[in-house]
Amino acid sequence: MKLWEKNFSVNAEIERFTVGRDRELDLYLAEHDVLGSMAHITMLQSIGLLTADELQMLLRELREIHAMVKRGEFVIEEGIEDVHSQVELMLTRRLGDIGKKIHSGRSRNDQVLLDLKLFTRRQLQLVAEDVKTLFDELIRQSENYKNVLMPGYTHLQVAMPSSFGLWFGAYAESLTDDMLFLQAAYRMTNRNPLGSAAGYGSSFPLNRTMTTELLGFDSMDYNVVYAQMGRGKMERNVAFAMASIAGTIAKLAFDACMFNSQNFAFVKLPNECTTGSSIMPHKKNPDVFELTRAKCNKLQALPQQITLIMNNLPVGYFRDLQIIKEVFLPAFEELRDCLQMTAYIINKIKVNEHILDDSRYDLMFSVEEVNRLATNGMPFRDAYKKVGLDIEAGQFTPCKEVHHTHEGSIGNLCNDQITALMNGIWDGFNFSKVEDAEKSLLA
Repeated sequence: MKLWEKNFSVNAEIERFTVGRDRELDLYLAEHDVLGSMAHITMLQSIGLLTADELQMLLRELREIHAMVKRGEFVIEEGIEDVHSQVELMLTRRLGDIGKKIHSGRSRNDQVLLDLKLFTRRQLQLVAEDVKTLFDELIRQSENYKNVLMPGYTHLQVAMPSSFGLWFGAYAESLTDDMLFLQAAYRMTNRNPLGSAAGYGSSFPLNRTMTTELLGFDSMDYNVVYAQMGRGKMERNVAFAMASIAGTIAKLAFDACMFNSQNFAFVKLPNECTTGSSIMPHKKNPDVFELTRAKCNKLQALPQQITLIMNNLPVGYFRDLQIIKEVFLPAFEELRDCLQMTAYIINKIKVNEHILDDSRYDLMFSVEEVNRLATNGMPFRDAYKKVGLDIEAGQFTPCKEVHHTHEGSIGNLCNDQITALMNGIWDGFNFSKVEDAEKSLLA
């Protein structure tokens, strides 16, 4: 059954090509299609297009379909074009002509827009929760190892003293910026397109404010043409936020792989998080972080993929936009998988607390000696030259105690301030508003 079908049939190969992976991918949207329909028909009853009894019958059946989705029992049947058609078919089978009334005042264009927004805002919440979990692990380890020094590098050359407190904390603070980007994407997503129909509104007296409130949106996409123009733009904006997180995780994964290698031996990954070799019995490979790095690098290409699919489309709906679902919908699960694996390993990672026993790292204290001489009155350039000549003559003896006190340095990590920054961003999402609205619809 096709919602648009009249008195002719489409060539089977044309149908296969145009439907594509929609039946498979629409399963991601099923739960949200039902919620959107519940809000829409509640609004239809308020403007006289459904009776109170019809509304209650439809809501009862939609709640049952929603429960089927949650139980994993919902399927899009062979020959049914998409999730919207499947839900309407199920209602019509159970309620007859009443089921055919739910599409009044909407198009599949604003229906899929709504489904995508509801799906995306839920996935953004789950991603945010995983980012927060990883953040907490990084801050905890930063505090655990704040007094353990390690080499800092520039150009992959030993440079200056760093610490594991700084290293873990740096990635924690990076996630605060990523979370702020994620919150911006969430706010752009959390606007209601329902009522824009095919992109030009409806002659029915739709109450768009009502559906906005029922679904817990912050506001609506007011202009109906812009609501349709937002398809693809929302996905691209969200993809940029996801790519920002992926960039942080990819860099962390590279560090972990490098620091775990025997030539560095700064950290040790838990045995259960490594893999072996089929020929070399001593190998413990950091495959999880290598795959994480590759997956996150792939995710950083997502905004460009979406941009190239939607680029230069004029105003209005085009079928090109269907292809965005193929790269966009599965991306959340892949990012969350990487976040969860990273948090698990960071929780169990072991730090080498005796790195600096190795004399190869002695020269990283040269700047400390320059600064000590300058503090005692020697001009900085003279101190720099003296220490440089001592190094060349093999006469440099490092003092391996450091006294950094300024904000964000080895001795003053500012983890409390970084945590407060993250908590403020977290509170700004206001996830409870959406959760309360969806619970009310299903009650």
